[in-house]
Amino acid sequence: MRDAYIISGLRSPIGKAKKGSFRFTRSDDLAAQVIQKLIKKTKGLDPKQVDDLIVGNAVPEAEQGMQMARYISLLSLPKEVPGFIVNRYCGSGLEAIHLAISKIKSGYADCIIAGGTESMSMVPFLGYKSSPNYNLSKKSPDYYLNMGLTAEKLAKKYNISREDSDLFSYNSHMKALRAIKDKKFEEEIVPINVEETIIVDSKKTTRKKTITVDEGPRSETTLEALSKLKPVFKFGGQVTAGNSSQMSDGSAFIVVVSEKFMKKINQSPLARMVSYSATGVEPNIMGIGPAKAIPKALTMADLKINNIDQIELNEAFSSQSLSVIKDLNLNPEIINVNGGAIALGHPLGMTGAKLSISLINELIRNKQKYGIVTACVGGGQGVCGIFENLTL
Repeated sequence: MRDAYIISGLRSPIGKAKKGSFRFTRSDDLAAQVIQKLIKKTKGLDPKQVDDLIVGNAVPEAEQGMQMARYISLLSLPKEVPGFIVNRYCGSGLEAIHLAISKIKSGYADCIIAGGTESMSMVPFLGYKSSPNYNLSKKSPDYYLNMGLTAEKLAKKYNISREDSDLFSYNSHMKALRAIKDKKFEEEIVPINVEETIIVDSKKTTRKKTITVDEGPRSETTLEALSKLKPVFKFGGQVTAGNSSQMSDGSAFIVVVSEKFMKKINQSPLARMVSYSATGVEPNIMGIGPAKAIPKALTMADLKINNIDQIELNEAFSSQSLSVIKDLNLNPEIINVNGGAIALGHPLGMTGAKLSISLINELIRNKQKYGIVTACVGGGQGVCGIFENLTL
């Protein structure tokens, strides 16, 4: 079987849902801007050479419905390039990358753009009509347990204190702010142009601006302020708005190619996906998913956890992330070194692709070889991708 190579990747800044800069920007328009600039960045690539577009999206309805990936391709690529949506909820972006790599490895394509996009401003977290299966919910009602309550269960199971969770959140913000100050995200972020219509002095006017920086990290965050926030999901609980991931808007995509195609356009590889795993866990503790997916991916790659230099662990909740770290006895010094979703945000379908791009760039900066992208997934799943830096 032939291999597949990642040769470029870009993402949008991450905007705050409902009140951020992308609150009036459709996720297909956001994706189109990223893809257009990704094509320009990838020297030698003619957009007509793209075989497919694979888009991760967690809530594919309303503005994100009608098989949105096809319309993203029509907005950003020649009409001959098809596109399709993949939904593994919070793991959608990573799943899209895995599918692209699988298609290329199996010989069914030579060049695919893959990633994810999400507008949590425009489409509600659970969609407009959440309708659980009656028989399943009657038999196992906790299968539909609110995600915040699953984080509360993990906090109890793994003895994670409120202080532990707030400190984890604080550190996420501090690491993200430091990364922004050190301009670590500049090479991966595409400036996004937005236009919004507002009323000024009773007159309709159009305001244009360019967004270049992630909006989530809070410089004013303190442990004292975090400790004063009330629990959101459970009376006497510990999961607050401050130690949960932020609802966000964003888009991220990479270019995956075969070796033959890479040589044809005179490109060099940045990285490859060594292995990928998805696994199911008890839905009422869905956040522990990465603790099951990581060992599975390591076994498939014939690697040990000690071989891993960097880990991007999606921070759905502080207690959830800390439970995974505790379960696998992971080294916290190599986890989310530039902050995570609690600070930067979690645009559901985008996240896996964003984390992959950030991980690859961090491995290259530090001249390190192996890294992990992993996330829990609503409904009780975990996903994990292991990447190898090929620039060494």
